[in-house]
Amino acid sequence: MSLNSRFIIPLITDVFIIIIRIIVISLHDMTVHSLTPSDVYLFHLTIADGLMALTIPFWAVVVIRGWLFGDFMCKVISLIFDTNFYTSILFLACISIDRYLVIVHSSESLKSRQRMCSQLLCAGVWALGCGLALPALFNDVSSPRNGSDWMICNDNFDIGNASKWRIAIRGFRHIFGFLLPLGVMVTCYSITIARILRTRGFQKHRAMKVIIIVVIVFFLCWLPYHLSMIVDMLLRANLIPYDCARRTSVNTALGVTNSLALLHSCINPVLYAFVGEKFRSKMRMLLKRKMAQERMSVSKYSRSTSQTSEGHATAL
Repeated sequence: MSLNSRFIIPLITDVFIIIIRIIVISLHDMTVHSLTPSDVYLFHLTIADGLMALTIPFWAVVVIRGWLFGDFMCKVISLIFDTNFYTSILFLACISIDRYLVIVHSSESLKSRQRMCSQLLCAGVWALGCGLALPALFNDVSSPRNGSDWMICNDNFDIGNASKWRIAIRGFRHIFGFLLPLGVMVTCYSITIARILRTRGFQKHRAMKVIIIVVIVFFLCWLPYHLSMIVDMLLRANLIPYDCARRTSVNTALGVTNSLALLHSCINPVLYAFVGEKFRSKMRMLLKRKMAQERMSVSKYSRSTSQTSEGHATAL
């Protein structure tokens, strides 16, 4: 496969994903005054996942040619990726908490006070995500091998303390970016599923199916990435014996699992939106409206063409 085709395919995929996100955001914006807290979190989750998806073309080029975009873009893209890495997972945890409150405690999620609290919580999540992503500013472009033209964008600490800093930051990332949100999600959804199983009704059991899918997708997409990052951290810190074959295997695993983690940001809006009856009904309304407008435009054009033809015939 040529370089152009290997770059164009991810780029086209990314453009399609961004279009889907624009549709999701537009549809949610149509009813901004009636959003529940879960809708608010989903709205912000869509933004976070969309921003993360914008970095996909850069990582696609990295896999093929290494980092070609300089130090500044290394910091910017890493900061965007890490910020939305944290915020997207934290918003998933917020959604799980809201579902727990609504289903288990029958909380009225449309109360204006709760909507205001959810907006403030979203602002806090963005601030926390930006703060947790600040170590990305230490990223620089470097060559892993002396004399090689292949460049990478990676953390670049003082050589004397590199291992300690890397272990601290990676450990912090795994705890706050995976283990804690996963713990919140599993706890809230376990209690929620237990409550749903004790009730009857199609909608309740349908909600349980969606919950199970959400947790499974999150686990499958992010667990391999974090395991690969932990092995990479131990290898860089010389806690695992280093050899070229092991380093190559870890690099391959990082590339594959990073793509899988990015895929999660693409699945989320579709998973949360298209399984919702409200979203699908609004999508049908939007498509019907667009089709009606198209038919009206064609009809006007046909009448205009017919009148023009009749005018020419009369003149002749």
